[in-house]
Amino acid sequence: SDPSANSAGSLRPGSRRSRRDAVDLLNRFDLTIVQHEYGIYGGRDGEEILDVIAELRTPPIVVAHTVLQSPTRHQRRVLDEVTRLAGRVVVMTRAAQRQLIAGYRVDPAKVTVIPHGAQVRAPGPTAVAGHDGRPLLLTWGLIGPGKGIEWMLAALDDLRDLRPAPHYLIAGQTHPKVVAVAGEAYRDMLVGRASRLGVGPSVGFDATYRDVDELGRLIERATLVVLPYDSPDQVTSGVLVDAVAAGRPVVATAFPHATELLASGAGIVVPRQDPAALAAAVRACLTDPDRLGAMATEARRLAPGLSWEAVARRYLALVPGLVTTRAVR
Repeated sequence: SDPSANSAGSLRPGSRRSRRDAVDLLNRFDLTIVQHEYGIYGGRDGEEILDVIAELRTPPIVVAHTVLQSPTRHQRRVLDEVTRLAGRVVVMTRAAQRQLIAGYRVDPAKVTVIPHGAQVRAPGPTAVAGHDGRPLLLTWGLIGPGKGIEWMLAALDDLRDLRPAPHYLIAGQTHPKVVAVAGEAYRDMLVGRASRLGVGPSVGFDATYRDVDELGRLIERATLVVLPYDSPDQVTSGVLVDAVAAGRPVVATAFPHATELLASGAGIVVPRQDPAALAAAVRACLTDPDRLGAMATEARRLAPGLSWEAVARRYLALVPGLVTTRAVR
């Protein structure tokens, strides 16, 4: 076996030496997969990754995690160049594919849709009572403005008459970039709002870090996963995929990935920033066990296609032709 298979390197923002070392390391392999997100590489809008991609001996598979509807001119230029240098471009939803082809200078023949993967466990029963005999509503992930949790707190105020009353758990740490700028201001605002609305006893905040297995067990306890996101641009949500892969019914706001993945009935999609619509959807699920069960059944039907094994097979199908030919520059 190639000893480089166990190699690891770091790409440090602002370091030309680091970029050269990264190129040398990656060129020991037959193929590179680049996970593209504006905020994870150095330079303005992550433009330093272009220096790396341009020097790869084999055109990479680029996975575009963010495809903005209204990018700045520079953001558009960076993604245009990334896709030009790529051998194949993967997006995780059809919405992202349409947006990329319509709004950017990319060869449509390069673009393939492969869903975000997830760990798919053996399906369990639909959880009717997940917290001390009460329905468990779950939102999780890195917490920060834009998650829309404040709207779900307002929705919870409209659900006080339900018996048993649902418990709403917000699981996850505050996003480190949010902490760096504003500390725990968003989380503190949520705690204060829950108290002022009088729903504090029905809301839990849990910042415990969980590994994949622990998170999977938490998701399986949920009666309903709630994703009240504010963004109209979110074309990929790993949290949404994890929820469906776990066979959990979902209530989500109308961000593109939710609209697409839940269209066949695994969830309910509601307008963004609309507590009344959130409350109505949650009520419809919690008061109709047959509907809740049908949503869970549809999520379990979708789950196998979201498994990492299924996703890996689709990536492997992109490889022929890339490892023997260098893209025209």
